[in-house]
Amino acid sequence: MERSTIVRVHEGLHARPATRFVKLAKGFESDVELVKDGKAVSAKSSVKLMLLAVKENQEVTVRANGADAIEALEALIGYLENPKAGLDDEDSQPAGNTGQEAAAAPDSVPAVSGATTGLRGVAASEGVAIGPAFAHFPPDIAGQGRMLQAQEIAGEIDRFHAAVSAVQARMDRALAQDTLSAGDRGIIAALRDIAADDSLTGEAEGLIKGGNDAVSAVITAASTIAADFSAVDDHYLNARADDVHAVGRQICLVLLGQDDVSLETIPEGAVLIADDIGAWDLARAPLKRFGGVVCGHGGATSHIAIIARSHGIPAVLGLGDQINALRTAREVALDGNSGRVIIDPDAATRAEFAGRVEAAAKERAGLTVFKTVTPKLANGKVIEVAANIGSLEEIEAAQEAGAMGVGLFRTELLFMRHMHLPSEDMQAETYAALAKAFAPYPVIVRTLDIGGDKPIAGIEFPDEENPFLGWRGIRMCLDRPDIFKRQLRALLRAAVHGNIKVMLPMVADIGEVRRTRVLVAECAAELKADGVPHAAFDLGVMIETPAAVLIAPALAKEVAFFSIGTNDLTQYIMAADRLNPTVAKLNDVTNPAVMSAIEMTAKAGVAAGIMVGMCGEAAGRPDLIATFVKMGLTEFSMSPASIQRAKKTIMAMAGESAA
Repeated sequence: MERSTIVRVHEGLHARPATRFVKLAKGFESDVELVKDGKAVSAKSSVKLMLLAVKENQEVTVRANGADAIEALEALIGYLENPKAGLDDEDSQPAGNTGQEAAAAPDSVPAVSGATTGLRGVAASEGVAIGPAFAHFPPDIAGQGRMLQAQEIAGEIDRFHAAVSAVQARMDRALAQDTLSAGDRGIIAALRDIAADDSLTGEAEGLIKGGNDAVSAVITAASTIAADFSAVDDHYLNARADDVHAVGRQICLVLLGQDDVSLETIPEGAVLIADDIGAWDLARAPLKRFGGVVCGHGGATSHIAIIARSHGIPAVLGLGDQINALRTAREVALDGNSGRVIIDPDAATRAEFAGRVEAAAKERAGLTVFKTVTPKLANGKVIEVAANIGSLEEIEAAQEAGAMGVGLFRTELLFMRHMHLPSEDMQAETYAALAKAFAPYPVIVRTLDIGGDKPIAGIEFPDEENPFLGWRGIRMCLDRPDIFKRQLRALLRAAVHGNIKVMLPMVADIGEVRRTRVLVAECAAELKADGVPHAAFDLGVMIETPAAVLIAPALAKEVAFFSIGTNDLTQYIMAADRLNPTVAKLNDVTNPAVMSAIEMTAKAGVAAGIMVGMCGEAAGRPDLIATFVKMGLTEFSMSPASIQRAKKTIMAMAGESAA
């Protein structure tokens, strides 16, 4: 894909801005080219870029081809259109990626250098660590690079199917082990689904029939499917690309008769250093010995991050090519809160991190008392603190943190994970498992929030100039009742097993809520006629569009609850793409415009007597919780790692009020 623009960089891409542009480009896996006057050069070569002699106000085209092409284009075009590019401190951190927001930074933003011995990546699992480096860089797998003879093809297909069966059997054996945690079991089960899916095996088999050897076919097939995941503007779904590659690698290893490099020898307290690590390998590793994880690939929503968080292991991911600087490191210090990584720290840094590790351990010990606490205000009003999750394997981490239910269950992964539209039965089983796990606490399930920026199999999306403002969320669902009713029927069936609530995304008009109610009634009537057990659920809306804020008083009369999605609400209020690092500083929930929108929403909900909650990243910020409570919010949903701290913050408010 490609996009053209006019270069606004002061004085063009001379030495310093060219170097910055190349550093930015190298943060992405995609092949990136810059084109001027018909001549194309690699955007990852400073010399070639400078020889292109790009001047200010000239037109250029950026081409990107690869897994993260969309993110690369957005970031590079943003740089070229910035008149101040190249004039800032080369080692500075991008605006907006500091403090409380660091952990929420989008993993499409490339990592940048910190101090001379430091690197910065995606803060994927909070905590700090320091320990010996354990480099894990297994050799790349390559195909034979020759075309098969016609008489060889049938045998190669048989060999491929045998390898797939062997991988599935290996995963089945792992799933049968009693020692596997529930979260890790869910991840391995998801990988097994990929190994068995016709999308991967069918693609590979087709390539073999075309004359490719099995290893080459698997590598190509996995890359093709992974690219589909990576091209989506949703970080959780992007992370599934890593899972596809992990499964492809396991199949290739069986075909080659090889075993992967083992993690069994990792020393106690060591920091795992890897370019990439498959969830299959990590889930089976001796995780209790891990001091931390630093990885070139992955983001905050990848299975690597999920596993690290569920086991309390600090992790910094998404370092890209910077990971190579750690290959020969003897010792590593990492900060999973900010994404900072220090190579071979000096004595002062060692002392700093050792002190922080000790302080963090004391803080965790102190916070654990809040796991079972039900936070109340001085007047006795209960404030619910729930978890944001996207899959069943995240349940364990939420429960361990003391989540009072789920404030946001993202259903997109269920639709993407299997690479085909999930059946009503599959959805009902998933939602029921979720409801049972947290009963009697409420579980708020967000209906399918998918659009042109999040394509899925079985739905044909139009090409859109701006998918974020296009056919997505409730808009798409109402236009496709065949898909939407299947999900609504599944939710009605699951409501029998617990306290299910349903939330509609991207609502901008009251008519969208009313049309949904009609469909829910139709689904309930159909289930009753078929004799299928079902139960009613509360219907609410996610407040994330400016339109929803402005009609909140009317909306509040139609629904049972509001949940404010601060991530998208901030993006839409500020008219600033939250994936674009050039305008990252505008994506600040504390901006008076955003805070005013939150207050307007809360006021409307309180006046109507409905619950007002929050499920964006801001919900877990101790510095903002008191302000939101005063506005009238009574439910906060966040990542499990923030739950106990949030409970403590609320209890402290009660104490201050009492005093």
